[in-house]
Amino acid sequence: MKAAEIRKLDTTELEAKIAELKAELFNLRFQLAVGQLENTARINKVRKTIAQMKTIISERNE
Repeated sequence: MKAAEIRKLDTTELEAKIAELKAELFNLRFQLAVGQLENTARINKVRKTIAQMKTIISERNE
């Protein structure tokens, strides 16, 4: 998700998306531990997207 797309969402939608992405990140880490994960770059992408969303939320709160 690009930053422009993230900024279009309101805060409640962002928080819901963050919760979804955290669940996905948990599953990706579990797959990595078990040895079933094929695309390891997806973990970093999900972490980066969560960080972008949290940054935008904190910018709005200032």
